[in-house]
Amino acid sequence: MRKLIFLFALSALVQNLHAQELFTYTEPASNMASRSMGFRMTSTLMTERPTAVVNTHFNPEIMVGISKRWMFHLDAFISNRAGEWEAEGGSIYIKRRFYSIDDVHSHFRMAAIGRFSFNNSDIHQEAVDLNGHNSGLELGLIATQLLHKVALSGSVSYIQGTENVGEKFYTKDVKLNRRALGFTFSTGKLFLPKSYQDYNQLNVNGMVEWIGQTNLNSGNTFLDVSPVLQFIIKSRMRLDLGYRIPVSNRLSRTAPGGGLIRFEYNIFNAF
Repeated sequence: MRKLIFLFALSALVQNLHAQELFTYTEPASNMASRSMGFRMTSTLMTERPTAVVNTHFNPEIMVGISKRWMFHLDAFISNRAGEWEAEGGSIYIKRRFYSIDDVHSHFRMAAIGRFSFNNSDIHQEAVDLNGHNSGLELGLIATQLLHKVALSGSVSYIQGTENVGEKFYTKDVKLNRRALGFTFSTGKLFLPKSYQDYNQLNVNGMVEWIGQTNLNSGNTFLDVSPVLQFIIKSRMRLDLGYRIPVSNRLSRTAPGGGLIRFEYNIFNAF
């Protein structure tokens, strides 16, 4: 209980300071710049239960900002979970911003998102993870509110898992046990610089992100909290350091927590 109170207090502290919308574990309703491209490499280190073996997952990713309303991501899943390095699949993520109220020091935006993933690894947990473990489809909504120096963002999504390539479900009731509701809440702040001089200044951001999922058949739920430290270099490069901590883990997962390292490079006016 003390741990949970501390984590909620940390979220409240973040909400009172200058915020950024460049979240790590979640996406805001805002899009990347029009006619821009981004390249990411994300590495996660997860400890398997009950073996305590640390597995590494790599996710190379290409992002394209088509317009102020449309953007998409293409990424691949690579891991050594099976004992050797294997390419396990990939996904396409599409986001359309459909609502925006913009003011001088505030804005409210909403976006619809869709993700299709395919995966050839074994299905080994009740939770449905379209970022490296399961094939399936996700449809959802994101709302992001910026008020002066505070940014809050939340999402809700429906997740439908399907059979992985060459792999059958480990439960008999395929449709019911592969349906899930995903939900997130994120907030962040800018630590440095105290005042802007030019675009070459180093930006240091701190974030707290909550990620959860409920299986719509069993009713079991997991909830994680992820503190993040982020560095923006010359307004083009980005380095994220995060750690995912399980707060509630009734929805079974083989590797519920672990660290994340991400490097990103953006090209503006790429086309």
